[in-house]
Amino acid sequence: MKYRELGTTGLLVSEIGMGCEGFVDHEGALTDELMDLAFEAGVNYIDLYISSPDVRSRLGKALKGRREAFILQAHLCTVWRDGQYQRTRDISQVKESFQDLLRRLDTDYIDVGMIHYVDSLEDWNTVCQGPVLEYARELKRQGVIRHIGLSSHNPEAAMAAVKSGEIEVLMFSINPCYDMQPAGENVEDLWDEKNYAERLVNMDPGREALYETCSRLGVGITVMKAFGGGDLLDAKLSPAGMALTPLQCLHYALTRPGVATVLSGAHTAEELKACIRYGDASDEERDYGEAFAEFPKISWEGHCMYCGHCAPCPVGIDVASVMKFLNLARAQGSVPETVREHYEALPHKAGACVGCKACEERCPFGVAVAEQMEQAAGIFGK
Repeated sequence: MKYRELGTTGLLVSEIGMGCEGFVDHEGALTDELMDLAFEAGVNYIDLYISSPDVRSRLGKALKGRREAFILQAHLCTVWRDGQYQRTRDISQVKESFQDLLRRLDTDYIDVGMIHYVDSLEDWNTVCQGPVLEYARELKRQGVIRHIGLSSHNPEAAMAAVKSGEIEVLMFSINPCYDMQPAGENVEDLWDEKNYAERLVNMDPGREALYETCSRLGVGITVMKAFGGGDLLDAKLSPAGMALTPLQCLHYALTRPGVATVLSGAHTAEELKACIRYGDASDEERDYGEAFAEFPKISWEGHCMYCGHCAPCPVGIDVASVMKFLNLARAQGSVPETVREHYEALPHKAGACVGCKACEERCPFGVAVAEQMEQAAGIFGK
């Protein structure tokens, strides 16, 4: 298992994390098996959004004696009413549910306290200007929450939260289909067939800007819905018109700027094992470039997807990394110091490009790489 820094939190998190779907399915019978598997494989990041008392208690028992081996991302603003999970902004309910979470997990702290499901600017303003964020701040001051996070499906709401400086971690839905959709407050639009009826071209600029802003500001991204609820793995259900493999979906998410971990919504041990395989998978198994280029309903023509098909460069330039740093600089309108430092660490700079265009012949998306290298050299210096 490989680990990444979660933004500027100081936490090192496994590239493959775990959602709580498997703790809910089969009446929770797989909780111990999934936790044992995660522990043995080095999966150290767990998201727990569900507010079910039974799920919380079962996970608490499975954590006993090894709490420090896991980094818990647990949610504020989720409550259990009438036998089902609900979202709330009622501060008394928020506090009651969070204290119940601590008791049932048998822990006195949560590593990342997620403000749950903020999908509109209006809701963000309610959270930001009201008692919910103040409660999160208070918990952080007390050390009960080590870091404040927020979950969202809407890049506009997420961007407002990220730019506010109030959150350190963003949980966001990332996959190659959702990334084509514009910002919206209705999460169901992300998988509504009508929004994929016409051919889509290139990533939504708001989503791209969000990932780049998180990378620049040091807000770590934890990914949900990498498989689109499983739809992307089934050609009949996929909005793209063809199926991807779990490894391709994971690699796409993990190559977005700012991303630290992908939360596998594994329902069974076998599904979790399939995701854990990512660490040992070959480049060919992870590769999504050729598959994306063949999507019948979606096109990334002229847009760098950081897929790595451009390699190897005859003079050793890491083209995908240069492109990522170039896009980060463009998004900022200047060169952030952190981006410059990472660029300077590259053994071969963009100015070394000899214009042979061998990379362009291999690019599935028709990116004018030589031209981009020239621009990068102009921005970063040769």
